[in-house]
Order: sequence, then structure tokens, then C-alpha cells
Amino acid sequence: MAGWVVLLWVLLGVDEATGDSLNTLGITPRKPGELLDIIPAAFLHGGVAHLASNTFPLLALGFLVALGGIRRFLGIVLTVTVVSGLGVWLTAPSNSVTIGASGVIFGLLAFLVITGFVNRRVWDVVLGLVVLAVYGSILLGALPGNSGISWQAHAFGLVGGVLAAFLFRRERGPRPGALPPGV
Repeated sequence: MAGWVVLLWVLLGVDEATGDSLNTLGITPRKPGELLDIIPAAFLHGGVAHLASNTFPLLALGFLVALGGIRRFLGIVLTVTVVSGLGVWLTAPSNSVTIGASGVIFGLLAFLVITGFVNRRVWDVVLGLVVLAVYGSILLGALPGNSGISWQAHAFGLVGGVLAAFLFRRERGPRPGALPPGV
């Protein structure tokens, strides 16, 4: 996660040093060629304040999700990024450009909150509730109304996180001492 965050800061430095040239990789809605920008848009930010506000939640939530394994983590992040990006592409206002890791952050939050219930694991439910208590206030960012903030990325990031909780659910193994099925 630290490497990912360092990459985001390096990309921001390159973007600012080149007159925001990387921002052309943001998502412009309903233009077919822009579908290719869904992934890179999640790595770009509109300035130091934007990236600073995303850094700690991305580190904390990403770390917690990554504890389940790197391959699983990458699958979850890819799912969230694609769902969030497609949602932006389909619903954001025309002539807008959306960049940032906020959709991923919202997706990681939703994944952590929902996965314990999907997997029916008490400790994951407890973790999800703790995460919700700490970061739940960011859910207000999923509501329309804040100018310059893509509520679409946030809302569809939440959808992507819920979807990822189901797609990447863990199979329950037999309880210790339980008889195998059919015995």
C-alpha cells in the first residue's frame, strides 16, 4: 500500500510538472474512447489537497483488504475500479472529467463492511463495524450536491465494493470436529 501511495504522489508530481497533462486520462462520460481511461483515472488526482485527503484512507482500508492476500486484493480493487469507472462514464455530467482514488476508497470501505456478513464470520463483521464507525462519515460524499466532487464515483465505488464482497467471498471450511458431508 505504501508503494501504491508513493506511485500516486509521483504521478501527481509528474502531472503538475507537465501542466496537468495526465488529467487527459480522466473519465469523460459517454465517449467510447474514454472507457480505456477508467483504470488510469483512479491513479490521478486534481492537486495536493485532493491526494492528501485520499492518502490515509487508501492506506488504512487498502492495508486491511490486502491482509486477505495480494491476488484477492488486486481482484477486489480491479472490480471496484471498473464498477466505479463505468458508473461515472454512464452517469456523470457531460463535459466533466473525473479523476481520483475516491471510488476505490469507497469500494474498499463497502467491501470491509459487507464481507463479514457475506462470509458469516464474526471477526470480519466486527472489523467491518469498526471500519464503519471510523470512516462512515465519508459516506456523505456519495450523496449528490457537492460541486466538484464526483458523487457518482463514490456511489458506484460502494456498489463495486458490495459486488466484490460477493465475488471474492471466502468458502467456509468444515467446523473442527464436524463430520464430512454425506456421513
